[in-house]
Parts: sequence; structure tokens; C-alpha cells
Amino acid sequence: MRNLNRKFVAVVLFTLGTLILAGCPAAGPGGPENAGDQTAATVNGKPIMLEEVERAIKAMAQGQETRLSPMELAQARLQVLQQLIQQEVMFQKAAKEETIPSDDEVNTELTKLKRQAGGSEEDFAKRLKETGQTEETLKESLKKEIATRKLVEKITGNIKQPTDAEIQGFYSGNKEFFVKKRGVELAAIVVDPRDNGQGDTTTNEAEASARIKEIGQQLQSVDFATVAREKSEDPSAIRGGDLGNISEEDLKQAFSPQLAAGFMSEQFKVGQVAGPFNIQGKYYILKLKNRIEKDESLTLESPGVKQQVTDTLVNNRKQLLAASYQAIAMNEAKVINFLAQKVVDNPNELSGARPVTPETKDGDSNSNTESKANADSNANSNSAANSNSGASDNSAKDASNTESSEEKSDEKKDEDTDGAKN
Repeated sequence: MRNLNRKFVAVVLFTLGTLILAGCPAAGPGGPENAGDQTAATVNGKPIMLEEVERAIKAMAQGQETRLSPMELAQARLQVLQQLIQQEVMFQKAAKEETIPSDDEVNTELTKLKRQAGGSEEDFAKRLKETGQTEETLKESLKKEIATRKLVEKITGNIKQPTDAEIQGFYSGNKEFFVKKRGVELAAIVVDPRDNGQGDTTTNEAEASARIKEIGQQLQSVDFATVAREKSEDPSAIRGGDLGNISEEDLKQAFSPQLAAGFMSEQFKVGQVAGPFNIQGKYYILKLKNRIEKDESLTLESPGVKQQVTDTLVNNRKQLLAASYQAIAMNEAKVINFLAQKVVDNPNELSGARPVTPETKDGDSNSNTESKANADSNANSNSAANSNSGASDNSAKDASNTESSEEKSDEKKDEDTDGAKN
């Protein structure tokens, strides 16, 4: 249950051009009749309510928000609000560019989200309730995420392909990261006891156990790739179960050190099939397609490398363009951040950044927070200002989902992993 909660919260947080927080829809066009202290900010006159900020905090903290210190909660609220502001700015731009999705598009995305979360409809509804959401508020958030994604696709649609010289230059400057690591090439047939939406017919442990045994028998007379395409409940099924190249270290992490040692051993022959194994609640039958005994350097002529470099350069340009577009949109928008203003006006009262909401006003947490805030306020007020400033900067960077030149090392790591798999 604990892992399901974590996975659920993870899949309802979206980052694409701007950070989209699931379950945090904006208020209606007219806003509340008497907004008063319940308005956290406005974007071109459109209110963002404190309730939305609280709902996002609850969803992200998974019920652990009461364990956060007053300073941490104050910072979290300011960060979340900044993300909601960016979300609203981009959504308003999406409306002008006519990239708002249809109801069918939203429902399709919701169905996909349920499949990713796993479990039954009842489990999904329970997780929603635990994070202060309803299916309708989640659909509103999905609508904004899709709208922003389509907007980013529209504004980056004219990015040109890099020249051969640019491709060669990028490769030459990053040769050490184009390496196929020592490891294996595997194919898999996966049976998931959960209803994972991959066209499976097993929805419980008993069905999954019976099915994996049946598949094992079938493999004695039918080609592995054929069975994988027909029976595997994993996205790799479309590729005949092919998982690509997996480094020895990644194999240890994804499966187990013992299994990795077995596949790397010369006693386990290429073409041999092993399993079933129960790994993280799923049943796997694995086939060793190839073994890479030592690291191999890749060239631009190696399969997939040139395309990988091309995709990286194009994506970097798209990310930079999207970030620049968002920065301009933020500059053009008329934003009033009432929550931040409260902190500035009341630097010695952290409760100014911790509003009373329907979820917290009846509990003891506010009284505890205020007493602790008063005790710590003088010591923490300066650091709060510095931390909040840094938090806002970091939120903006996260929201744009871009990679600057200073993030080159992260790009290299990604290329390394992709290169190994290719």
C-alpha cells in the first residue's frame, strides 16, 4: 500500500514546459465573491486560491505535512504557488493559441493515468481522496497539462534538424560518454498480477501465477519473441520483449546482484531462457540475447548513435525555446503574489505564509506552528528570505524543464545510458 501511494502521487505530478501539479485546478472565471485572505495570487486578474496551494501541498507530502517545520511549510507554499502561477500563465497562453484539449483527450489521459497508478478503480478513488482531490479536479489539472504540452509542441514545431557538422561536433566533444557498457542484452516476457492496462488478462496473483506457468510451457515449442508479442504485459511486448542493452550495474539495480551474476557468467549461454522470477511483484521470464564482456566505444556509424545525437540536439533547442517562451510570458503577465507579500509584510510571523484552510483550521497543527514560529522567527527570518528567493529560482528552472549549458554533465549521463541501450 505504501509503494502504491508513492507511485500514485508520482504519476499525478506532471512536468512539461511548466510544472503541472495534479489536483490543483484554478478557481472559476469569476473567483469567489469575497476572496479576501483566501486569494494566494492573481494572474491577469484570474485568482489562484489558497485552497489550491494547500491541496497541492497535501498531495505532494502524502499526509506528512504535519512533520514539516514551519519554515519548511512556508517555503513549500511559496514554491508551490510559484509553480501554480507559471501553470496559469502558460494555460492562458494555450487558450490564446487554441491548444486547449477536448474532453476526449482529457479522458484518454485520465485512463492512462489510472493504468500507471495500478490497482482498482476503488484504489484510485481512495488515493484521490487521501490527497484531497476528486476525479473532476484531477481532470481539470490534466486539461492544463495537455494544453501546455500542445502549446510547447506548437511553438517548437519549426526547429530545424542539426547539420552534419553540428552532429560531428557534439559527438567529438562527448566521445567518452558514447560507450556500450559491459552487460547484457535481454528480452523479457512479463506478467503483472495487477490490471496494468497493457492488454493483460490477469488481474490477481492466482491468475498471474497460472499464466506465467502456461507461458513457460508454450516456450518449449514457440519462438520467444512471438510469445512475448502475444502474451507479455509490458511495453516491450511490441518489440518482441526486447529490453535492449543493460549494463551490469543497471542489471543489479533493476533485478538483483545474484541474477546479474548469473547472466554475466559464461555458464549461462547466449540464447538461454531463465525464469520465471518474481521481481517487484511481477513475473519475468528472461532470455539472454547477447553478453557484452567489456566496455565498447561507439562511433557515429554505430547503430542508433547518429540519431541519438540528432535527437539530443533537437530536444535541447526545443527546451531552450520553450523556456524562453515561458520567461517572456511570465514577464508579460500581470502577477500579484499575495502570499509572498504577507511574508514580506510580516517577516517575524511565519504563520503569515501558512494560511488557515478547511483542511487545517480544526487541527492542532496551526497552534503548534505559530508557537514554534514565534520562538524561531528572529533566528530564521533572514534565512527564510534567502531560502524563498532560491526556491523561487529553482521552481522556475524546474518548471521550464530545460537544460542549460551548465547542465551538460546531466545530458552526458543520459546520453551514456541511451548509448548503452542502443
